[in-house]
Amino acid sequence: MLRETVSEAHAQAHSGALFLRLSEAFVHDHGHRPSASEARSWEKSLPALLSVLTAARLDDVHMIFEHQLPLTSKRTDVILAGVHPKTGEPSYVIVELKQWSQAEPDPENDLLCRVDAYSRPVLNPIEQVRGYCDYLVSFNGALSDHPEHVCGVAYLHNATEFGVTGLYVVEQDDRGRLFSEERRGEFTQFLTSRLAPTSGALAADALLAGKPGPSKQLMAVAAEEIRDREQFVLLDEQRIAYETVVRAVRRSLRSDHKEVVVITGGPGTGKSVIAMSLLGELYRQGRQALHATGSSSFTTTMRKVAGFRKPQVRDLFKYFNSFMTAERNGLDVLICDEAHRMRETSANRYTPAANRTGKAQVAELIDAARVPVFLLDEHQVVRPGEMGTVEQIRDHAAGMGLVCHVVSLDSQFRCGGSDAYLQWVVRLLELEPGGPLEWEPDDKMELLVADSPEEMESFLDERRAQGYSARMSAGYCWKWTKKVPAGQALPTDVVIGDWARPWNVFGDRAVAGAPPAALWATDPAGFGQVGCVYTAQGFEYDWSGVIIGPDLVWRGDKWITDRTVSKDPVFKKSTPDADVDRLIRNTYKVLLTRGMIGTVVYSTDAETREKLRELAGQAESAPAGAHVG
Repeated sequence: MLRETVSEAHAQAHSGALFLRLSEAFVHDHGHRPSASEARSWEKSLPALLSVLTAARLDDVHMIFEHQLPLTSKRTDVILAGVHPKTGEPSYVIVELKQWSQAEPDPENDLLCRVDAYSRPVLNPIEQVRGYCDYLVSFNGALSDHPEHVCGVAYLHNATEFGVTGLYVVEQDDRGRLFSEERRGEFTQFLTSRLAPTSGALAADALLAGKPGPSKQLMAVAAEEIRDREQFVLLDEQRIAYETVVRAVRRSLRSDHKEVVVITGGPGTGKSVIAMSLLGELYRQGRQALHATGSSSFTTTMRKVAGFRKPQVRDLFKYFNSFMTAERNGLDVLICDEAHRMRETSANRYTPAANRTGKAQVAELIDAARVPVFLLDEHQVVRPGEMGTVEQIRDHAAGMGLVCHVVSLDSQFRCGGSDAYLQWVVRLLELEPGGPLEWEPDDKMELLVADSPEEMESFLDERRAQGYSARMSAGYCWKWTKKVPAGQALPTDVVIGDWARPWNVFGDRAVAGAPPAALWATDPAGFGQVGCVYTAQGFEYDWSGVIIGPDLVWRGDKWITDRTVSKDPVFKKSTPDADVDRLIRNTYKVLLTRGMIGTVVYSTDAETREKLRELAGQAESAPAGAHVG
C-alpha cells in the first residue's frame, strides 16, 4: 500500500519513481516482486488516471494505491480520499483501472464479461468495483455508519464506447459506474462532484485508521437472513454448548477478559448447526462475530446457504488464514468451524514477508476475538499439517493464561442418528481399540457391500430416482487431471476394470455440466463424478457410495496401509509412515460417515471385500440393494 497526493504522484510518475516505489511497497507487503503484467498495468493505467485528476484540479486529494481490503487478499487499484464539495464530509472514490480496449457481456450471465486477454469470463468491472465499495463499507469502521461517503468507478482508459457498450447492461449506481476514454469529460465531472479541490489528508487518515470488522448494518442483515432461512432446534448437549458460548460472551464483555470454548463431536453431532445458531443470536445482539473454516468447499457452501438472498452476508464467512494481521481482540466472537482443519501456521509461499511471524495459527485465531470458539472432530484430520485437537487448543489457551471450556457432543444426527454405525466405522478402521465389530442392524442406518463399482453406482442411481440424494467418493488412489481444456469433458481418471468415472471438478468453475469443487456435495449434478475427501468433508447426503482403494487393504487379521499407491500430493517423502497410516484411516472414516440413510461400500481388493462382507453380515455375495439385516 502506498499513499500520495495527486500532485506528488503525478510528479513521481513523470520521473518513474512512482512505479519503483509501488514495486518496493508491494515487496514489503507481499514478500515477492509484482508480476510483469501488474507492473505494466501501473505504468499504463496510473498516468491515464493522474491525467484526469490533474485536469480536474484535484492536486491535494490523497491517493491510496493497492489498498488491501480487511480480512481478505483482494486489493483495490486506487482509493481517492478527499472532502465532498457540498457536505464537507469525507468522500472516497474507489477506482478500478482496466487496459481493455473492448469487452462484451457473457451470453449466459450479464454480471460476467468476456475479454480476449482471458480464457474464461471475468466479472463486469461495474459489478467488481461495486463489490469493493460494499465490502469496504461492511468491514471498515470509518465507513460503517456513513455508507454514503463511498462511491466506485471503473475507468477503461483504452476503450471506446463501441468497444464496451455491452457492459452497460449491468445497472449503474453511485457504487458502480463505468467510464470509457470517450467519456473522459463525464468522468472528470463525476470526480469533481464527489471531491473538492482541498486536502484529503484527514479523510485518508480516517479510512486507514478504520477498525476492521463487520458493521452493524451487515450484522443486522445477517441476523435477519439466518433467522428467516432456518429455525434451528438445539437439543441437550447442543444447547449446553450454545449456552456455554453465550455466557462466555456475556462475561467477556462485562469484565473485559477472554475465554476460549472448544466444542468437540463426531460427524453429524450438530457442530455447524450450533455455529449458525450462535451467529444468528450474536448478530441480533449487535456483537461483532465472524465464522471461519479451513475448507474452501465448506466455506463456499456456508456462504451460499447463509447468503442465499443477501449476498453481502457471505463476507462474514472467512478462512483461518485471514487473521494473520487481525487486530488483537478486534472481534467479540470468532467461530472456528471444522477446526480440525487448522494448520501449524497460516503462512504459505505467497504470504508477504512482513506477515511471516512464525506464530501458530491457533494462536492467531485465539488472539483475534474475546471469545474464540473452536468446533472440531479429532478423527477428521486427513492432511499432513492439519493439527486441530482439543489438547493443542487447551495448551495454547493455558500458555496465554486463558480459561478454556470444553463441551463434548455425544448424540449425533448424521448416519440416521445411528451411534451403532459410527462405532462400527471407528472400530472397523481401528481408530478406537477393540478391533472390528460385526454390524448389527439397528433400523437407523443401512450398510451394504457391493461386488463392483457398477453395482454400487446402479444402486445409488435407483435411490436418486426415488428422490434421495447420493454421491460416490473414493480414497485418493487414482491420478487426477486437474487442467481440462475449455469445451472438453472431465477425463475419466478413476478406472476400475471396465468402469471409469471422473473425479469431481478441480477448481472454482463448472466443467461440461459438472459443478465446481466447492459445490460437488450439494449440487445434484455432482452425481456421476467421484468425490475425494477434501470435497466430501463437512457435508452429508442420503446415500453414500465409498470406494476403498488399494491404499487400505485387509490382510490376515489387520489393515495394511500402502502409501506407495496413494496419489495424494499432500503426502511428501518426509511424511512419517505412522502419520500416513493415521491420515488414510481418517480419510475413510470421513467418507464412510457422509450418508444419512445408508452406505454402500466397495473395495478394489478381493480379500478386503470378503472381510467387509463378513463384518457387514453378508458372508456371501449379496445383490446390491439387498437389505442387510
